[in-house]
Amino acid sequence: MQLIDGKAISMQIKQEIAAEVAEIKAKGGKVPHLAVIIVGHDGGSETYVKNKVLSCEQCGFKSTKIAFESDITEDELLAAIDKLNKDNDVDGFIVQLPLPKHISEQKVIEAIDYKKDVDGFHPINVGRTSIGLPAFVSATPAGILELLKRYNIETKGKNCVVIGRSNIVGKPVASLMMQKAYPGNATVTVCHSGTKNIKEICKEADIIIAAMGSPKFVTADMVKDGAVVIDVGTTRVPCAESKTGFKLTGDVDFENVAPKCSFITPVPGGVGPMTICSLMKNTLLAGKKEIYK
Repeated sequence: MQLIDGKAISMQIKQEIAAEVAEIKAKGGKVPHLAVIIVGHDGGSETYVKNKVLSCEQCGFKSTKIAFESDITEDELLAAIDKLNKDNDVDGFIVQLPLPKHISEQKVIEAIDYKKDVDGFHPINVGRTSIGLPAFVSATPAGILELLKRYNIETKGKNCVVIGRSNIVGKPVASLMMQKAYPGNATVTVCHSGTKNIKEICKEADIIIAAMGSPKFVTADMVKDGAVVIDVGTTRVPCAESKTGFKLTGDVDFENVAPKCSFITPVPGGVGPMTICSLMKNTLLAGKKEIYK
């Protein structure tokens, strides 16, 4: 069993990005600029944004954080998005989700200029990704593919089971694993809460990508020997031994599943670090105008 070290890979990629940014700077080019909008004081969101700003520093990017209180109106938020759409110095920006209930997340996602949508959530980027055109690929799925690639994991013709059908992970990663490319070219099955015989389906999988946010859902009796298991889940589970009173737990019963695997991602330290890293890669592409001129 080999552990897939997302932390080490993400550091490696950030160093590669930083070297490229240093080169751009040396030639008198424009340093990529990422802006982040955060609404309210959700603990998880604040941590993510802090890590994104830190990653921008590590990559040599310019970053701007724009914080609003949770009572901001939808119209005020849309006006702030419009301002960033028109700001030529900002190459890419994201609105940290989740948003307060009185604001439509879909309306916000669609208001972002798709050419600056480095989160890859805009319907144009989602659509282009699904038919294999150049696009800003959603960060977590892009991170998963990068891990498969960096560990030289064979995907062609393999049975890949994706558990979960969210717009952010399940659907796009299933679509990417089907593409005629590497990583990809797999035979993909998507399982979800309406799937019958989920255990039997998983048992046939060469690659399992678990992304449903249900702690320890994937148990040892669902995994065949030698399978590759990618755990996207990060749920805070109460833990008396931890200083914080909780621990991050994945969708996979790691302790019992790991011995059966050829490769497996831990939680934390697997897919998580790759998500921010993919956002940095998208920001570099946005800065270089490589996807959209």
